[in-house]
Amino acid sequence: MESLVGLITSADPAIRNQSLDVCCRGAAVAELLTAANKLDAFRRGAENLYERVRALFFLAAIHRFHLPAALAAADTGSGPEKSALIPFRGYEQLLHRRFEEAIDTFLTLQKSAGPSDGISSSLAAAYHRLGFQTLADQV
Repeated sequence: MESLVGLITSADPAIRNQSLDVCCRGAAVAELLTAANKLDAFRRGAENLYERVRALFFLAAIHRFHLPAALAAADTGSGPEKSALIPFRGYEQLLHRRFEEAIDTFLTLQKSAGPSDGISSSLAAAYHRLGFQTLADQV
């Protein structure tokens, strides 16, 4: 799997204009989680608005589409579906538009309980909304 940060920062349009879907297609859960962790670290330190927002929307797409599909493909069907309850604290943070805090809450849960559809859905919502909030703050 190519570096997703490279898709954002590359000066070469042939690299920068690649589809996230093509880069993530067929990636294993561990690869997607590693890429998401690197993207999250990148966006936290990025000073360039375009790069920060693009990283946020990449993260939203990974957690909305690619990670749940990889989790389903990795499911052996030999036991109950792995799930984690969404922490009420994170849900409240989303409702109060404290997206950074919600992301940190959900990432902490993902580290301790492992990835799941519920956590990915929560992270996707938080990253997506933070992307638009970041853009709105610049107006």
